[in-house]
Amino acid sequence: MQPEEIKALIEGHIPDSQVDVTFEGSHLMLTVVSASFEGLSRLKKQQLVYGALGDKIADGTLHAVQMQTLTPAEAGQ
Repeated sequence: MQPEEIKALIEGHIPDSQVDVTFEGSHLMLTVVSASFEGLSRLKKQQLVYGALGDKIADGTLHAVQMQTLTPAEAGQ
């Protein structure tokens, strides 16, 4: 799966998000910034992102996902 495809999946699921996708070998690294994360715990933020990627993780297309989830304030925006 290409980084642009992953970015589109997340941005489609979390419309106000800004997504950065990188790969290190087979490890997917995500940084997702969204106002939708305001007031949510780290777990709830990650669940939103996993909601966009769940099918791809379940079918084995994606694995070893590491993510950073930030509000715009946390990201310095």
